[in-house]
Amino acid sequence: MQLARFGRLLEGSPDALPGYTTTTVRITDPDVIAASGTDLHPLVLPSAQETDAVEGTLFRITESELAAADDYEVDDYIRSEVLLRSGVTAWAFLDARAVDGPRLADGPA
Repeated sequence: MQLARFGRLLEGSPDALPGYTTTTVRITDPDVIAASGTDLHPLVLPSAQETDAVEGTLFRITESELAAADDYEVDDYIRSEVLLRSGVTAWAFLDARAVDGPRLADGPA
C-alpha cells in the first residue's frame, strides 16, 4: 500500500495512541477496495477504558504524502491531531463520527 500510495516504503518507529481502541468499518469505495484488497478496514475511535491504547507505527511523511493520504481516506475517517504515548504530536485518521472538538483535516499543522 505504501508503494502504491507514496511511491516508497515509509520510515517509522513504534508508538501508541493512548485512550483509543480499534474496530472495523466496511468500505464501499471501489478504488479503496481495489487498492487495499479488502472492504474491511481498521477504524480508530476513543475508548471508555483509560488503559486502552492503539499500538502502531509513527511514520515520517512529506506534505505531499500527507495530501495523498487525505485523498485516499474515505468519509468514515477524519484526520485529527493526537498526542502519542511518546509525547509526540501527530496526525491520525480516526472514526469521523466519534471525534470531538476541532477537526484538523483542512491542512497540515
